[in-house]
Amino acid sequence: MTTITANWNYPTAVRFGPGRIAELPAVCAAAGITKPLLVTDAGLAKLDITRETMALLEQAGLAPGLYADVQPNPVERNVTDGVAALRAGGHDGVVAFGGGSGLDTGKLIAFMAGQTRPVWDFEDIGDWWTRADPAGILPIVAVPTTAGTGSEVGRAGVVTDEATHTKKVIFHPAMMPKIVICDPALTVGMPPVITAGTGMDAFAHCLEAYCSPGYHPIADGVAVEGIRLVFENLPRAFTDGADIEARAHMMSAAAMGATAFQKGLGAIHSLSHPVGALYNTHHGMTNAVFMPFVLVFNRSAIEARIARLAAYLGIDGGFDGFLEAVIALRRQIGVPETLADFGIDGLRAETIAEMAIVDPTAGGNPVPLTLDAARKIFQATLDGDYLLLR
Repeated sequence: MTTITANWNYPTAVRFGPGRIAELPAVCAAAGITKPLLVTDAGLAKLDITRETMALLEQAGLAPGLYADVQPNPVERNVTDGVAALRAGGHDGVVAFGGGSGLDTGKLIAFMAGQTRPVWDFEDIGDWWTRADPAGILPIVAVPTTAGTGSEVGRAGVVTDEATHTKKVIFHPAMMPKIVICDPALTVGMPPVITAGTGMDAFAHCLEAYCSPGYHPIADGVAVEGIRLVFENLPRAFTDGADIEARAHMMSAAAMGATAFQKGLGAIHSLSHPVGALYNTHHGMTNAVFMPFVLVFNRSAIEARIARLAAYLGIDGGFDGFLEAVIALRRQIGVPETLADFGIDGLRAETIAEMAIVDPTAGGNPVPLTLDAARKIFQATLDGDYLLLR
């Protein structure tokens, strides 16, 4: 029987709605930031939404700086260079702006601004977060421009250790942004492939949180409603990038996924992380490729839960009906059927399996993720052969 003793935490203040980016100067003031460093990725830095956001801050007399040297899968160098830029500019806080890479890197820069130990000393292992000097953590305002990671309401950041090609989760409670602006208008016009990948990331967060063992009925409820929002709105946002209602619901689903996954994640993420680190793939799309195969692997432990979820969603057929609905959604938005279709080969299969079982998300999988299990899931996803998992 699942224990009914648990520790719960829920996120920060969120200002949600189209046009609310106009409130950014007031939000910075409320967070105690007078000279923000806006952190984003190089591609986003060239777009009008970033230039307009910088202009908002400048017109309010906040003297913002811009750091945009952030890779799609951020590495330690992006964080250390960002900290150097923050110190050189005399900035007293961070506006983390963008998708998961910009949000995570911005949070990590604010976190590391006053630390003397290397970032790896704060990996999400045991109580390592207590090694940090909380007085050195600068305030963070988060502004997502995609609808996927939900990092805007999270207390951690993911960064790749280039020496080991390993994605690591850095955690501290004070990495939670003070205030979040969720303005779905910022996501209008996002390319369909990015809409698909980020949307499936939100889906994976909700789904794995719901399936993860443990007692957290609040997270379960949030996850279930997040899944409904994805099923109903991701195809709309993918088809019509200007559908502001669908964009808004997907932005909600992203924040809900990150809120729910404090309960746990699982093999979708623990396999996706090494693939992303070794092949530099889009994280959300990698999750999407693995998703149905991990569902099949976990069936013995989650079948009843998935049947309840399917009933809530109005999907007939219990587990099988839900699995078919996931596969249909993937096809509708152009997710590759297999890892081979995604451009991944099997040359590093053993390395990926070894990395997956020690990934911090592996422990949340409903069925223990052994080395043999990780090998089987990877091979099944590479070949598109569900029979390997039955």
